[in-house]
Amino acid sequence: MVEIVSYKYFRILSKIIIMTIQLLSCDAPRPDRRAIAKMLEEYASVDGSLATELTDILLDGSPIDIEVDGKSTSSAFRAIRKLSIDYEIVE
Repeated sequence: MVEIVSYKYFRILSKIIIMTIQLLSCDAPRPDRRAIAKMLEEYASVDGSLATELTDILLDGSPIDIEVDGKSTSSAFRAIRKLSIDYEIVE
C-alpha cells in the first residue's frame, strides 16, 4: 500500500513545473515596496517577513532568485512587468 501511494505522489509531483526567475532590478522612479512584497508572497510562496527582506535586497540593487510554479507563471510575469522589475529566466 505504501508503494502505491508513493507512486501516485510521484506522478503528481512529476507534473508540477517550477520555473526559476531572477529578479535583477526595479526601474520604477518610486517603487512600491508593499506591492513588490505582496507579489513575492503570492507567486514565490514566501512568508511576509521574507518577502519584505527580499524586497529590500532587490531595491538595494542585488538580484534575487524566486521559484514560481507552472500554473501561475504568466500571472507572475504580468505582475513583475507591472512593477517595472527587470527579470531573467534561469534555466
